[in-house]
Amino acid sequence: MAAQDDVTIGFLLKTMQEDRYQSDKSLFTARAESQGANVIFDSSGNDPLRQLQQVEEMLDLGVDVLVLQPVNTATAGALVNLAHDKGVKVVGYDSMLQGGPLDVMVMQDSWAVGQLQAEAMVAWLNDTNGGVAGRIALIRGQPGDANAEALSSGVLKVIADYPGIELVADRSHVDWSSDMARDTTENLLVEYDNDIDAFIANNSGLAFGVLAALSDEDLASTDQVFVAGSDADLRNVRLVATDVQALEIWKQIKPLAYRAADIAVNIAQSPDAEITDLIGEHTLIDNGFAEIPTVITPVLAVTKDTIDATVIEGGFYTSEQIYQN
Repeated sequence: MAAQDDVTIGFLLKTMQEDRYQSDKSLFTARAESQGANVIFDSSGNDPLRQLQQVEEMLDLGVDVLVLQPVNTATAGALVNLAHDKGVKVVGYDSMLQGGPLDVMVMQDSWAVGQLQAEAMVAWLNDTNGGVAGRIALIRGQPGDANAEALSSGVLKVIADYPGIELVADRSHVDWSSDMARDTTENLLVEYDNDIDAFIANNSGLAFGVLAALSDEDLASTDQVFVAGSDADLRNVRLVATDVQALEIWKQIKPLAYRAADIAVNIAQSPDAEITDLIGEHTLIDNGFAEIPTVITPVLAVTKDTIDATVIEGGFYTSEQIYQN
């Protein structure tokens, strides 16, 4: 059943700072429009006040459904309340807001991202140091962000099983700032006389900041320091291909964007139907306010050996883009 011509979906991302968000925007918009819906898009530059204004603007424009990736997951429940006051349902996107209402959530398995990062690091430590031991730093994103918390929890759960691992730093970075991650890394390298074995970063931009600091000390090499990121930004995947960065996690954007678009259109078409009847297979996740019906999409590890079988075969990048040949 095609969407009615007057169906309008608001799609609001927290930022366009990372490369991946161009894909989120284009894939979501194309999918919704292919079903006859109109899409109003905006992004908030990691500014919660700006996001509040954008939500108000979208509601004033009369969107039928709001798809929201919150800047501040701790306070975004207020944005959902604004939408609900206008009779507009909200689909959470990518980052689960905490302690507030939400009609449905579509997200990647962030905990699994951290787990994959840490498991790859454990294997690297074993191969490089002859045992699972060494100093590591956890480079988190926005303080208090639920996604950063889930990513980091996956890491911490794995390393808790290895007493030889010394967690020398666990730092958050406002606005997921790559420059701040670089500063953090520079300070840690001074403090530990360049003797840190691994850095696990919550996203690609943070990993890039880490690598910039390591490069200044001629340490940006998988032979010397393990660095993991997440989001599979093109510049980072190129660094994986050239043995500068050890690992990226490909949080596949197409299934995330497509599922969110499909669900938003379904809700707009059938506003009185039960949400769980419209979204297909899902799980329930407690966000501190309620059990939220949640659709989870897959994540994949990207190493030098798996680039071709993941991001290239999956159509995310071409061989020419990555290998520049």
